[in-house]
Amino acid sequence: MKNPVRRMKFTTRSVAALVQETGADDYVVWNEDLPGMGIRLRGNSKTYIDKPRVNGRLITNTIGDVRKLSLENAVRIARQHFAEARLGVHSTGDKAKAIAAAKQTLGATADRYLQIKQRTLRANTYKNAARFFTMHWAPLRSRPLKLIERREIAERLQELIVQNGPRAAARARDHLSALYAWALGEGLCDANPVIGTNNPEVGINSRDRTLTDRELVAVWNACRGDDDFSRIVRLLTILGCRRQEIGGLKFSEIDFETGVLTLPAERCKNGRVLQLPLPPAALDILRTIPRRSRDGLPSAHLFSGRNGFTGWSEAMKKLNARLTAAGTPIADWTIHDLRRTFRTGIGALGVPPHVAELCINHVRKGMIGVYDRHSYQTEIGNALRTWSDHVIAVTQGRERKLVPIKKRA
Repeated sequence: MKNPVRRMKFTTRSVAALVQETGADDYVVWNEDLPGMGIRLRGNSKTYIDKPRVNGRLITNTIGDVRKLSLENAVRIARQHFAEARLGVHSTGDKAKAIAAAKQTLGATADRYLQIKQRTLRANTYKNAARFFTMHWAPLRSRPLKLIERREIAERLQELIVQNGPRAAARARDHLSALYAWALGEGLCDANPVIGTNNPEVGINSRDRTLTDRELVAVWNACRGDDDFSRIVRLLTILGCRRQEIGGLKFSEIDFETGVLTLPAERCKNGRVLQLPLPPAALDILRTIPRRSRDGLPSAHLFSGRNGFTGWSEAMKKLNARLTAAGTPIADWTIHDLRRTFRTGIGALGVPPHVAELCINHVRKGMIGVYDRHSYQTEIGNALRTWSDHVIAVTQGRERKLVPIKKRA
């Protein structure tokens, strides 16, 4: 007689009531709620089994006697077998490997990844990566690395878009993809499930916001000049640096005698040393910053915080509040817009493009970058002084008389 194929909802009562049909050979009744798990009836015996597929091959596992094993425990064991099978492991043949793979969670992998990458990542990049893996990917940290599916990542990205915005979600996606690429090379996983997920930034145009002279005046005046954030914003306005480059300034990076600021490669986004001959206005601001103490010793950083200035969001809110109170609110602007305004402004003042790019430490591309090894320090210094003079003139209400950039004799 052909064995019947039966499926039913497993409950303690329905399992206990199962009996072999008259005239039938041993057969299996399958669990509707957990496909692949069933009860094999043979004579007077009833046995829990499961049939996971391991590397394309169907495997039969015997879980235990129905009379000696509760349904709850049988389901738990079956689920474990299916999880191990997805790792390519036959539970009865490679249990140690399955346990090891289960312990290789996203969180454990991220910690190992960061420990190794700390030697090569810039301090801010490392700090941001650690934050993304700890906070943004927190719901997946306890999951085995190999078992995380693209669907789960896509769902989490949608949550991050709502909670933190599309740009933060996109950065979280970038860091997770980089981790999986590294894990592939280490043999810790067989695929990168981030690939194929939608990029949260698709369809979002890059910012092109620059501040007008009127807006620059408003920002400059709203910076009182006697607190860290005000000094930082004025320095960013004059020098066009990235916010962390100025916020993390160290006294060792400034030579007050020669008037040169030198940022080491590890503090620059492109990994290249940046040297800026400082205009007088920048030096005047820097000289007003008192030397603080930390742990009884002089602080290495100009601005408060163990590694420089923190609390950017709160400081920005206070600055915007002062702008509104002064009757000069500025819509839709960010700190990074000051860098874009600087680059656009020095171009408008006649600074040649190749010098303007060097002022903001952009790498020269193509054959020019290969063969032109000149530092252009004189030209950079001239450009910074010209822009600084323009900023001071407009903030003091004086008319700025544009003059061509000249090279020192």
